[in-house]
Amino acid sequence: MLVLENPIDAQTELSQLSQSELIVLVPTMGCLHEGHLQLVERAKQLGSRVVVSIFVNPLQFGPNEDFDRYPRTFHEDKTKLETAGVDFLFHPTAADLYPNGFSCSIEVGSLANRLCGHFRPGHFNGVATVCMKLFEITRAQVAVFGEKDFQQLQVIRNVVRDFNLPLAIVGHPTVRDTDGLALSSRNRFLSAQDREIAKRIPQTLFSVRKQSLENPDLTISQLLSEARAALAPLEIQYLEITDGPNMKTALPTSQVRHLEVPRIFLAVKLGNTRLIDNIALKEEAE
Repeated sequence: MLVLENPIDAQTELSQLSQSELIVLVPTMGCLHEGHLQLVERAKQLGSRVVVSIFVNPLQFGPNEDFDRYPRTFHEDKTKLETAGVDFLFHPTAADLYPNGFSCSIEVGSLANRLCGHFRPGHFNGVATVCMKLFEITRAQVAVFGEKDFQQLQVIRNVVRDFNLPLAIVGHPTVRDTDGLALSSRNRFLSAQDREIAKRIPQTLFSVRKQSLENPDLTISQLLSEARAALAPLEIQYLEITDGPNMKTALPTSQVRHLEVPRIFLAVKLGNTRLIDNIALKEEAE
């Protein structure tokens, strides 16, 4: 595995690959877990060369968020990627990607102002900006993203569509631990007691899907009301059922069976740790 430390090195090295070699990018912020490694395995199936980026992107963190606290485990990550058979590791610094005078960014529209975007203003603009840079630097033909960050996935799909980028975006199903909790780098901040409480997150989501299938007359309002009760004592930032690729809020009086692509989303805080999750409410939509 070749480690590429800056954009010029990455562009130089990757431009020398044969045009017949398909480059697949897996963007990450490091602190890699099994979920990331499954993205890598998917990337290996899709192309001949896999590039993994590790970069904790300051543009997507707000002033009161956990940028400084976000776990950084580069040496362990490097070993995992070497073992996984990754071809290139792109590991730039903030000064590499945002040099003095950097002033351009992407605004991604109304989708970025809802759900996580409502609680993290500017977050998805920062995600879109760094992803655009990674796409341009690596010249990848495919990029793989996890569905745990489903809103992020949809934002990136919109960016690729709107800017006519020659790039396919592939979503990979959320990877869960044995207790059902979605794998996340932030899970390491949870105490044993927190972890026990956090199990309510996947339990609640899958319970909503089960109820909506077994009792199709239940309204969105009724389903969400029961879910809120089940999530106590977690601090709920949002809990919402949406429909379609643009994730429009479902009407409270509607029913899941009448939605085309229903999905339930939530964000909660457990102590100082923010956790997000989502699942499709119709199995064929997974």
